[in-house]
Amino acid sequence: MEYVGSIYEGEYHNGRLEGSGVYTLQTGTRYEGEMKDGMYHGKGTLHFPLGNKYEGIWEKGIAIEGKYTFADGLKYKDKDWEYCDGYNRKFYTEICNGLKPAGRSQLTNLDSPREIPEGCYDCGDGFYNPQTRVIIDYKNTFLRNADDDEHEWIVRTCRKSWDEITGHKPKH
Repeated sequence: MEYVGSIYEGEYHNGRLEGSGVYTLQTGTRYEGEMKDGMYHGKGTLHFPLGNKYEGIWEKGIAIEGKYTFADGLKYKDKDWEYCDGYNRKFYTEICNGLKPAGRSQLTNLDSPREIPEGCYDCGDGFYNPQTRVIIDYKNTFLRNADDDEHEWIVRTCRKSWDEITGHKPKH
């Protein structure tokens, strides 16, 4: 089935998407691989807009096995996962390239981190403006409106565009 705004370039059989092809969704997610009867079927890769990808074997539209790779090259493992496990808090780029010298902490997995627009937060897939409750991607395209739960999580946990003194606050 093709949706408004999606594009398929590839082989057809009896008017159905079948054979090798590239199917691009309106979200920017792209599937490259084998199709059968209009569904992902066989070997194929989903490429996500931020650079992550899932390479797998598909059967009638369902992934039956595969591997997920983050945009920075980190490969997800469901067993023996050692990244961000509570004991090792290093960013993946620090694991690959080593830690920075004392006093030059790395604030994000990117070295140097993205510059955050004034009054906004970096919420991982874009920038969040708490005044409008709108999240835009890093290319300035609308992603979504934040509900109350997401707003609370972003304000509590994400990097912001302004500096704030943190740490020990003595009682007066």
